[in-house]
Amino acid sequence: MDRQQEFVLRTIEERDIRFVRLWFTDVLGTLKSVAIAPAELEGAFAEGIGFDGSVIEGFARVFESDMLAKPDPATFQVLPWRGDTPGTARMFCDITLPDGTPSIADPRNVLKRALAKCSDMGYTFYTHPEIEFFLLKRGYEPGVKPEPIDNAGYFDHVHTGAAQDFRRTAISMLESVGISVEFSHHEGAPGQNEIDLRYADALTTSDNIMTFRTILKDVAYERDIYATFMPKVFADHPGSGMHTHMSLFDGDTNAFFEAGADYQLSAAARQFIAGILHHGAEITAVTNQWVNSYKRLWGGGEAPAHLTWGHNNTSAMVRVPMYKPDKGNSTRIEVRTIDPACNPYLAYAVLLAAGLKGIEEGYELPPEAEEDVWSLTQGERQALGIAPLPGSLHDAITIMERSDLVAETLGEHVFDFFLRNKQQEWADYRRQVTEFELARYLDRL
Repeated sequence: MDRQQEFVLRTIEERDIRFVRLWFTDVLGTLKSVAIAPAELEGAFAEGIGFDGSVIEGFARVFESDMLAKPDPATFQVLPWRGDTPGTARMFCDITLPDGTPSIADPRNVLKRALAKCSDMGYTFYTHPEIEFFLLKRGYEPGVKPEPIDNAGYFDHVHTGAAQDFRRTAISMLESVGISVEFSHHEGAPGQNEIDLRYADALTTSDNIMTFRTILKDVAYERDIYATFMPKVFADHPGSGMHTHMSLFDGDTNAFFEAGADYQLSAAARQFIAGILHHGAEITAVTNQWVNSYKRLWGGGEAPAHLTWGHNNTSAMVRVPMYKPDKGNSTRIEVRTIDPACNPYLAYAVLLAAGLKGIEEGYELPPEAEEDVWSLTQGERQALGIAPLPGSLHDAITIMERSDLVAETLGEHVFDFFLRNKQQEWADYRRQVTEFELARYLDRL
């Protein structure tokens, strides 16, 4: 037994932890949980906890259903909202087959494979997400329009009210489980908020995002309100994104920084951006995986809808933040397409794979978009060689199914399941008669 496992077992005893929740996600990014007694934990470390993988979205077929969840002791945290005594803790798990080999269907393993390739190239991949979400007075009710909890706007200071109290409580809980918060504020739409997490390696960030979504929904429930990470809730207001700042480090040195270069960006940084742009349409189905995601991308409100990059250009897919003198290690890029409803393990895996491909192949970075891309006409965009992102989930999966890069990154099993699931989602969506159609056509036609 290693030191981390010993620390977990000792902490459980000292803090009177009675329940240990083992967490993992399915292919679509839904959190799964099984609770075990502390007495079973030593065996779980050694052998894992068996479960039927065939009932988990995308995990296994009926004839290969036996799987094991092996807790990662490095992710151990006591959960703050379950009461002090007796306590509850959680750990994320790696999913394996009975012989101990990693499951090809485990999203965490997909990201680990991408990070291993990154390490082989001499880099560590760091990420810093800005997570937007809406607070509503209630969850979905048939025939009832969603109602935000306030009418505040961007950076508004609301002296009293549920949003301010909510953010304060949520941040306290996040920090109590080791998730450091950098900023929080009210966003541009009524009821919309943003909480930014500090830089961490991509695997830790993905675990943190899953914990973040769980904590925020629980805090909202305790206040009789509803938190949603749906990308586009209101047609007349901006949607919610998860803009993610990214950088590669070579040891303690930021591989994206080069003093004196344009925007202080190294050749590796420029090639990384070029890789994301070159493969951007292929990976969009993963970073924006729902029908609703494309209502945000093509709904205006500074959402990126084209394969562009720019310096402090918020309409671009990739933004290069302003360089801070004497802070070369803070050099980074910001990917603005990704939304908070994605599976973070898969999304960061394909973004990293695209960027590394740019470095491997020496992709040349196209000219930057200096203007607001939305303000240009379609003809002007075509003349400038600005290509669009997919306009719908159907378009995105049609492009993705031809992508060798996404297939290799996800692995055949996850790639095939993801495509089939999204094709079914699009088919289900196409059959619907919407309120828009009824309002526009019922009396007229």
